[in-house]
Order: sequence, then C-alpha cells, then structure tokens
Amino acid sequence: MKTGEPAVRIETGPARAEVTALSWDTEGTGREKINLLRPGAMVELHIRIADRWRNGIDLPTRVETDARGERTYWVEVAPGTEINWRILAAGGRLSMQFGGVGVGLRHITGLELIFPFNARVTATTILPTVWQADGKVCSPLLINAPDFGQLLVSSQPEKTLTARLEGDYPRRAVDLILELPQPRDGQDLRLDFTPAYLPKPADVSDDAMWRLARRGWFGALAPLSDNLNEEWTIQGKQLKVRDLHAPGMLGNEVISGNATCSTWMYADHVFWIPELSAGISAADLLRRTLDQTLKVRLGADGSLVSYWMPNAVGAYSDFLDSQPSIIIAAWDYVETTDDRKWLAQVITQLETIADFLIRRDVDGDGLIEAVQSGNRGTLSDPRRGCSWWDALNSGHKDGYCNALIYRAWLCLADLEIKVGRAEAAGRYREAAERLNVAFTRSLWSEANGWFGWWRSADGQLHDPASPLINAMAIEYGMVTPEKGREILGRLQKKMKKVGFTRFDLGVPAALVPIIKQDYLQGIPAGSCGVPGREDGSDTFGQYMNGGIHAGHTLHFLAAHYVAGEPEFADQILRAMLERQQLGLFQNGVWGESPRGTEWTTWDGNPSGADGYLADNFRFLAAILLREPELRKRFYRPLNPAAALTQAACLPAEPSHSVVRVETGPARVPGASQAIEQHVGDNNV
Repeated sequence: MKTGEPAVRIETGPARAEVTALSWDTEGTGREKINLLRPGAMVELHIRIADRWRNGIDLPTRVETDARGERTYWVEVAPGTEINWRILAAGGRLSMQFGGVGVGLRHITGLELIFPFNARVTATTILPTVWQADGKVCSPLLINAPDFGQLLVSSQPEKTLTARLEGDYPRRAVDLILELPQPRDGQDLRLDFTPAYLPKPADVSDDAMWRLARRGWFGALAPLSDNLNEEWTIQGKQLKVRDLHAPGMLGNEVISGNATCSTWMYADHVFWIPELSAGISAADLLRRTLDQTLKVRLGADGSLVSYWMPNAVGAYSDFLDSQPSIIIAAWDYVETTDDRKWLAQVITQLETIADFLIRRDVDGDGLIEAVQSGNRGTLSDPRRGCSWWDALNSGHKDGYCNALIYRAWLCLADLEIKVGRAEAAGRYREAAERLNVAFTRSLWSEANGWFGWWRSADGQLHDPASPLINAMAIEYGMVTPEKGREILGRLQKKMKKVGFTRFDLGVPAALVPIIKQDYLQGIPAGSCGVPGREDGSDTFGQYMNGGIHAGHTLHFLAAHYVAGEPEFADQILRAMLERQQLGLFQNGVWGESPRGTEWTTWDGNPSGADGYLADNFRFLAAILLREPELRKRFYRPLNPAAALTQAACLPAEPSHSVVRVETGPARVPGASQAIEQHVGDNNV
C-alpha cells in the first residue's frame, strides 16, 4: 500500500468461521494497524436453525484458502448441508459472499453477521438510507469509524440486507448486526465494503484543506444506537429513556444520547452537505432528530427536555440554549430540503418554543434571562448551568444563550415568511433587534473593550476574556465588522499576553481562570475542571475552566472571516486540520474525567470525560465559511433585507444540482466508482 491510498486490514481464523481483527484507513495514514473490534471478540456468523440460534464457530467447519488469499468457510449446519462464507480483502476493499448447499437449508430461519466494535477505540456508527420506526436500517449504508474512515456497504442482489445497531455504554460496546436473507441453494449474497469519500464541494477553493477534512467531516454525525431502555417520568408521561434518545437520532456519540442544546451544531453541519451518498441523507437523520424531540421532549409551555442523566437530575429542562437549538436546526433542515410541508406541520410548535423564550425576558429589557441566577457560589451538583456550558455558573443574562436566541429568532422569522406569516416574522425580527441592543448594554465591558460572558442577577458582569462569546456576537452580525476587528485585535493581544500558542488544538473558551465560585460546586476539586483555589488558577486550562474544545473554535474562525481578517483564522484552521488528520481530537468513548481528548489543556493533554464528542468535529465547517458566497448563504437570515428578498424569490419546488460521493480506492483498476445523487440547489 502506498501512502495516501486506502487500506483494509482483516485477520481471519485458521480453523473457525471468524474475523479476529478488522480495521481500515481510507486516507492511507496507517491507522488500519489499530483493531476496531473489542478485545477477545470477533466478527461472527450466527445461524438460526429452526428456532435455535447457533454461533458458526461452534459448528463443524472446513476451511479453504486460494492463491489470492481468499478464505472460504464451509459451516456444517446439518448432515449434507453447509453455509459458506467467503472473505477477500484487496486494494483497500473488502468483499464477503454467503451461500449454501443442501436440503437442510429450508430449516435455516435466520442468518446474522455481527461486528463487535470497540467504542474505546472510536465511536463507530452507521449512516443508512432509511432508519425504520422499529430501529432497523436498510442498505446501502455507510459504516462511519471516526478518524479511520467510511465504508459503503452494498449488497448484490440489491435491497436484500437490513441491519440494526445495538450499543452498551457500560461496556463501551457497539454491535453492528447485518441481517442476511435466508440462504438458498445456488443463490449467493455478496456484500461489498468500499472506501467512501466526500468530493470537494464546488465552492471550496482549497483542495488541500478539503483532503485533510473529508474523512473527519463525518465525525460530527453520530447517529445513536439502541442502548437505553430505563423508564422515567418525562413531561408528566411515563416514557422509556430510549424515547428521549431514540436510535438514529444525531447525538453526542453512538452509545450515549442526544442533548437538545447540541442539535443545532449537528444541523449546521448537515446544512453544508445534506446528502452523503446515493440515498444516504444526513438531512433525513436531522429530521428524525427534530421529530423525536418535538414529539417527546417539548412541553405545552415551550419548555424542552435537554438531556437525561442517570442521577438525581433525571430529565433536565433548564438549559436556555435548547429552545434556540431546535429553531436553528429546523431552519437548517428546511433551508437544505425546502420541505415546506414539514414546516407547515411544525411551525406552531416552533412558535411555542420561541414564545417560551419571549416570556423569559423577565425584566423586559430585551435580553432573555435564565432561571439560574449566575450569582457566585450558587451552582451546586447535581444542578447544572444554563447551557451546554453546564459546569459554568453562568446564568441570568447569559451571552452564549442570547447570541443563539438572536440567531434563532431571525431564523424563525425567515421560516415564517416561507409559510406566508409575515406578521409573525415581524414580531420575531423585532424581538431579535431588541435583544441585540440589550446585549451590548448588559454585557459590554468598557474596561476591556469586549463582551463579558454573563451578567448575574446581582448585577455583576462575569468576564473571563472569552473568545467564544465575542466571536459569536461578531459572527452573527451583532456588531459591525469594524467593531468586530477591534474586539478580535484585543483578544489576540490577550492571547499573546497570557502565552497561548497551541492553535493546532483550537482556541480556549476563556483566557483567564474561572474563579471557584463561578464554577460548579459539590464535586471534588480537580474533577471536570473544578478549582480548589478561590482564583481558579489550579485547574485553569482544564475542561470548562478555560480548556479547549475544538468544535467551538469554529465561531472564532468564522468571526475572523466575517470581520474581513481571514489570515489569522486560516493559520489556526490549517494547524487544526493537520492535527485532525492524525486523529487527535478524540480518543474513543471514555466517560472518565480527565481521560477524554474532546477537551484538552493548553499543552494538549486530555481534560475531558467523553473522549469522543460529535460537537468537536464541527470546526471543519470553517473550510466552507471562509468562502464569501457560502457565508452569504449561511448567514442570510441575519440580514433581514436579504432574507425578505430571498423569500420572495424562492421557487415552489427546488431545482436540482448534483452531489457526487466517490468510493475508492481510485488507483485500483476496476475498484472505483462514483455515485451521483440529485439534490436541491442548497447543497454544496
């Protein structure tokens, strides 16, 4: 194998029907040396004879190996009756063929191929053509092993394969189970596992950047497995936690769950490339996520369950960023698909969510207040902060939440125009304008020349010199580009002053320590960034105490592009892309602080708990946001005049362009193909 060419590594049993090691690397960087299967586990063929399931490794087996290295297992299921399983890996591709001979085949009532993936290595998941109501999926499908690459699984004959994805968080286990058709004498089934790539979007100008990003792009898309079945009382109803975190929803990681406050992050990623392959739609997964959220998590008053945690918190509904998350995600979905029928069905629910926010402006100044006070020393476990940043004692007038709410109301105004509700559009646009005025009035630090993070109920401004909060205000047009350049210049000087240089990691959330009373209380010092010292200096740079989360660096990069200063952003982005190509923004699913590299310290040491977090990969969207025409599309609702003009010109039905997903390896004769899929003009 040459460097840069895809590779598949497979090791098979010498005497039993099993695969003892399996891995791949679509970019040829050598990662196929790492086994993706769980220790001691193997890919197995399970056979149901009458009503009893048998493991193929327990049945009499003869093995044949030809000169090409193709191995065939002949598994005896009854006297004179055998199932055969052929395996061939060559040129970066993997093929398997299944058949049977003998009169006893009629007694075989089920055949399954089980892949026992190790989530400790990476959070392997699937992206299918259809995710059915019963949790099963249909082929073709993509197996997505973040930082290893994607394999397109197809079958011959076509449409003869279904599958399911089962997870077990305590064991860090993911089982992909392919349900094969009943074998018939002389009729074989062929499965092809082909390296798949996203071609460079037409408007992306830098080929080298895209090549570094194309494998990692899928990291932000983590459909959930079927892994949670506990019952809980949610929104006054007795529901299974599985309903909150249904299989196929986009989430944190394959064996974890979906946080409502994060849905907008996945949706923004889907916006750029909604179709991943022929018939494999990220937009469909986004709609599935939104439908399940609106069905199960939405209260009659517009409250939203953000997450379920297996402790005293249970179903948590006090994240103020959950409401804007769903509105923004709905805009992303409609903008990419022009699915106005769906929009008409959910518009009143979106208004209910938006009106919940309006009622939370408790003092009438235009900013939306969280239920958390944000006063020092008031946040104690198991309670959490007001947003995704739940370890911070942010509350009351929170800059992160209000920047999202500003964008969400303008997105909703844009959606209202699409369904002919101009009066409602005007109401939400007016609310956004009032919020923007109040944002500066409440959060601006005259002493520092930038925005603080939150103003607590006691009137104090909490200002940890946050690149994130300021970047979001600049990115979303809440300040002029000129003012944005001034703010960014001050933040760059602050970075130099405090000695931050590791831009390959991203950018810290804060440039000065979060004091102890502004952090979560009731957890031992040192865990999850909790300070022991009053000034927060002992854990500074860990987790949410000024740690680095690559995903949120996207806003800092975008702010520079919006403000007209791309050079510094490009410098950071190129450094991060090189690190991402090495697979260093995640280290599998851990759930142990501080083992996870989804957060790092300023010197690159792990300071997170998850290990893998889908949010982390969204910084890759900066490759598209650096392009002026693409920024114009993405931020259109934030320019009301442009939004109204665009709405008046929208066609009743989307026209079509072509997105191609290539499968490889391209350098192996006869082993490459291009898949074309017609999608709406909003695709890149």
